[in-house]
Amino acid sequence: MENREQWHSGRGFVLAAAGSAVGLGNLWGFAYRASQGGGAAFLLLYVLIVLVVCLPVLVAEMVLGRSTRKSPINAPVQVAGDRWQPMGWLFVVAACGILAFYAVLMGWTAHTFFHSLLFGLPENMDEAKVFFGSVSSGNSVLIGQLLSLLLTGIVVSAGIRGGVERLTRWCMPALFLLLLLLACWASTLPGALDGYRTFLLKWDAKQLFEPSTVRNAFTQAFFSIGTGIGCILAYSSYLDRRNHLPREAVAIVGMDTAVGLMAGMVTFPVVMSFGLKDVINSSTVGTLFISLPTGLAALGLTGRLVAVLFFALAYIAAITSSISLLEVPVSSMIDRLGCRRNQAVLIASALIFVVGLPAALDLEVLGVMDSVFGGLFLIFGGLLLSILLGWVVPRRFDEDLSLCQTPKGVRRSLKFMLRWVSPPVIAFGLIVSLIDLFQKWLVS
Repeated sequence: MENREQWHSGRGFVLAAAGSAVGLGNLWGFAYRASQGGGAAFLLLYVLIVLVVCLPVLVAEMVLGRSTRKSPINAPVQVAGDRWQPMGWLFVVAACGILAFYAVLMGWTAHTFFHSLLFGLPENMDEAKVFFGSVSSGNSVLIGQLLSLLLTGIVVSAGIRGGVERLTRWCMPALFLLLLLLACWASTLPGALDGYRTFLLKWDAKQLFEPSTVRNAFTQAFFSIGTGIGCILAYSSYLDRRNHLPREAVAIVGMDTAVGLMAGMVTFPVVMSFGLKDVINSSTVGTLFISLPTGLAALGLTGRLVAVLFFALAYIAAITSSISLLEVPVSSMIDRLGCRRNQAVLIASALIFVVGLPAALDLEVLGVMDSVFGGLFLIFGGLLLSILLGWVVPRRFDEDLSLCQTPKGVRRSLKFMLRWVSPPVIAFGLIVSLIDLFQKWLVS
């Protein structure tokens, strides 16, 4: 087995972990899920789930990775024995399943970026739908999927310091700067205030008990933060004992949530300004690939420039997430099978490409994969993490955090939430999500 690398700095780890969390789930998923009638209720549930549930589970995942210095497939076995091996396989399957359809979305994003740069934007909704049809079907989909996996594989092949850390060190600051500039620009649009009120600030208490709103909040929180699929575990296995995990977890969660909110502050003013509300409400892809290009086309050259910047930003966010997803099976193959890194990257990328072919050829399959791998599997993985570190091996949680001189009060608070709050809340979210999804599938 190759010698395990270490991050060059704590800042490098935080940026990489934040890059893992920040992705199309923020720019694409947040806008869509916030628009499904939840409004401020969705936002409140999302923030509560992130702070009360995801944050302690994120720390637990970081502890599991750092304390074992093992890949996601081996870490649960090392701390709790062979009976926890299925948890390791869950991490690998979830990460591969997500990357399989995620690479398809990355291909769409790259296609839209180059089309906006070289040919311009669709001038009306009919043209936008025709354009999206060309983006989401035909040979261009497979080419975009393949090239996205190839680019991801090149970065992961270069290793933690030479590939992942070097990329995220430059990409994350650029992403935040671009998003801030776009959010400031969007705030000047005529419908900006109405957009904020309609999608982010509209309050309806009944939505707190609406199964779809609850499922959307749980899915967005877990998919956005990325806990429960082994990405942060894999990254944390390259940490040393000096890193203050709770502080770094707060930084990761804070950056991820900020990106989601800023993405909404870009998307929603555009949607309201150009009368595209029906599109965003009716389609998971309508916001990113139909409504935004159509709305921005009305602004002429300025709109085209904004579109180019936005889709460049979206692809940067996507690649920082895809490399963390690929690291899960790659590090697992290195630990489990003794593969060299380049070999593991090649094998994992090829398998993921094949698994993603149905999603590339059928939008309904892509939606199902998103709901299962990007929703249910993540939530279930978070539940297992809270049980493992909260109940099965709680001493490991305490001991690892004490080594980095985490204050006793912070350790107790995190452990209390990990044991008594996270498991029942996550279990509730998982049950509601299962029921809501099955009802939607039966109806359709």
